[in-house]
Formats: sequence, C-alpha cells, structure tokens
Amino acid sequence: MVACSTDAFGGEVDGDLVYLLNDTHIGEKHPPNSAVPSHLRLAVDELVGLKRKPACVLINGDLALKDGQPGDYRHFAKLIAPMRKAKLDVHLTLGNHDNRRVFYDVMKEERPKAPPVESRHISVIKTRFANFFLLDSLKKTMVTQGTIGAKQRAWLARALDAHSSKPAIIVTHHNPRLGGDPLHFPGGLIDSQELWKILASRRHVKAYIHGHIHDRGVAQHKGIHIINTPATSYVADRKLSTTGWTTARLTADGVMLTTRTTDPKHSWNGESKTLAWRNG
Repeated sequence: MVACSTDAFGGEVDGDLVYLLNDTHIGEKHPPNSAVPSHLRLAVDELVGLKRKPACVLINGDLALKDGQPGDYRHFAKLIAPMRKAKLDVHLTLGNHDNRRVFYDVMKEERPKAPPVESRHISVIKTRFANFFLLDSLKKTMVTQGTIGAKQRAWLARALDAHSSKPAIIVTHHNPRLGGDPLHFPGGLIDSQELWKILASRRHVKAYIHGHIHDRGVAQHKGIHIINTPATSYVADRKLSTTGWTTARLTADGVMLTTRTTDPKHSWNGESKTLAWRNG
C-alpha cells in the first residue's frame, strides 16, 4: 500500500487529481520523424510545469516499443526522469509489449523487495477519495492477450476486502472481454469472467481502467465503469482516434475524466466526462 502524499510540495499537491498515461511504446531507436517520444515528452512537460502537482501519475503498460529490450527501458527512464526529479509520484504497470525481467534489470528501483505476488508487478495506491489497485496483466511478451491469473486474483480479493472503506479503482493494461467494443475482445483478458466475479460482488469496486486498444471509450458491466484511455504513442486510424493522456479528478461520488491530446487543436482536447459511482 502506497499513500499519495499531499505534503511533499508544501501543500502544492492537488490530492484529488490523478494523471493516466498508457501505451507509451518507447524504444531505444524509433523510425526517422517518429513523433512517439515527443508525445511522452509533451505529457512530462505538462506535468513538470504544473503549479499544483497531481496526487500521482499512473503509466499503464506497454512502456516499451515492441518486445521490452534493455534500450527501450533506458530511453523510457530518461524520458520520465524529469518527473522523478520534480518528485512526482509515478507508478508503472506492464503490458504485452513489456518484458518483466528486463524491466526490473534496467529499472532496478521498480523491483519490490517483497512482491505481493511473485513475478507480478502490482501495488495499491491510496488517495483521499479512492484506492487504485494496479494489476499486472502481462501473460507473455508479444502475446496480445493478457491474464490476471489465479494467484493475483486471490491477492486482489484479499486486498479489496482489506481496503473496503473507500471506492476501489482497478488499473491494468488489458481490456476486459466484457462491455465495450467487441472487436477488441480477443486481445483482452482471457480470465475476464473470473476477475469480474471478484469485482462485481464487492460493491466498493467502482471502475476498471485499461489501455491496450489505443482508443478512447467508456462502457459499463454490472455497474462497474470500464474506462478505455487514449494511447500516448500512436493510433491505427487518426480519423477515428488520436493520441494523448487523461486526467481523473476524484470526488466522493465519482470521477471527472478529461482528455488531453498531443494535438492541441483536436476536438477531443479538453473534453470532460463525469461518471457517477454505483451505489453500495
């Protein structure tokens, strides 16, 4: 359990604001004229330049370009270094383009001394109005589908029960095969049904945040919001989607999501959507 501090900046932290990034796809080398690294720089520049820092920054998987090479993580670490220097509270999850062993070898500070579940990169982040449960859905590098797995699901059930006094928000890279866009179900969690049995029965679970699809959307299944946040890196079709990141402003009763796009003139830039939590 990690508590997001509001005191590190002498009160200059907005304890109810969380930044959500995903699918950064940073490589040691990108094709000429690739905008991918500059997209992450834009987000980092915005965060470092804020007068009031967010409670935390969550970067939700596919940190690496393709298959989690050491140079990918070295470049990624260099790009997010200004946030570390500014003492922003940054937390990372892993996706199907990551390699857990290489990630730990390069970014040694990320390796937990006593992992809650062996071979899974997971944590719980506390904020004033909600607890974020960061899961590891990496099944195998370069395998599109993801899985939570029985051991991690058992840990999650215990962790949710131990922290039931606040709304719970699940954060993992892969989309569930529930609600949302059926075109993307094959690439999502293969154990979605098993996971949802744990989530739906615990009324304090309010939302599930994922990336992986490189698009934006909001769905719902059994009262739990399924929030698909835009990729920072690239999209398949710019006529349908765009790149960017998301801010989440928490309240006691829900969250306001605001899209920030890498193209400041895009119609999505600054759009907000407020979601109310289910009762219970």
